[in-house]
Amino acid sequence: MQKDLQQLDTLPEILLVDKLLGISSFDVIRIIQKHFGKLKIGHAGTLDPLATGLMILGVGKGTKKLSELIGLDKVYIADILFGQQTTTSDMEGEVINEKKFPDLKEKHVEEAVYSLTYISELPVSLYSALKKDGKPLYQYAREGKEVENPLKPMKVLQVSMLDFYNKEPFQIARVRFQVSKGTYIRSLAEELGRRLDVPATLFSLRRTRVGDFDLEDAYTIPKAWLEEFQNYKKDKKNKV
Repeated sequence: MQKDLQQLDTLPEILLVDKLLGISSFDVIRIIQKHFGKLKIGHAGTLDPLATGLMILGVGKGTKKLSELIGLDKVYIADILFGQQTTTSDMEGEVINEKKFPDLKEKHVEEAVYSLTYISELPVSLYSALKKDGKPLYQYAREGKEVENPLKPMKVLQVSMLDFYNKEPFQIARVRFQVSKGTYIRSLAEELGRRLDVPATLFSLRRTRVGDFDLEDAYTIPKAWLEEFQNYKKDKKNKV
C-alpha cells in the first residue's frame, strides 16, 4: 500500500516516489527538497511530464547507488491510441496524421501487440532527449531543424494486452510492457500502428516496476505540496 511523503521525518537513501501527471522528474526532486531541505538527490531514470508512476531517487549517499539501478528492466502500462499520429508520438504534439473510426478488430490488435516481443531496432521520436552531436533531439525539433530519426536498439522482454476499448472517434489498447534499458514506449506505440496500418500515438503511460522495485511501495506527493509548487511556478512565470 502506498504511503504519503508527509509520514517521513527523514528520507531513506533509496526513495521510491509515485510521480504525478503534469510535472517533470526534476520537479519531483524540487518538491521534496522544499520540504526536506537541500539534500543531494538524483534519480535512476526520468519520466516525461505526461507519464506517471515509479521513480527511484537516491538521497545523499544513496546517489552513489543509482548507477547500479539505471540499467534495470522496467514495466509500463501504456494506453495506445489508434487513429492519430503526432509530432511528439504522444498527446502533447500536433496531429500530423489522422484516421477517425479505424474499426480495428481486437483479435488483430492483440496479435500485433504480441508480435512486438523481442523487437530489435526502432526509430526514436525527434522530441526525445536522445542526443545527436551532443544536443538533445528535441532541441533540433523545436528549432525546426530537420534531422533523421535515429534507430535505437530496443528490447521488449514481455508484452500483453490488458484491454481494448473505443474512445470515439478512436480506439485504444491498454498494453503492459516489460522492457530493457533505453526502450521508448512512444516508439513501440508508433510501431504497433505501423503493423496495423493505422496512425497511432501514446495516449498515457504509467511505470509500475523497475527491477524488483514496485510502485505499490512508493510514496505519494501530498496534494497540498503539489498545489504549493504549482502556485510557486505560476507566480514565478507571471513575474517574468
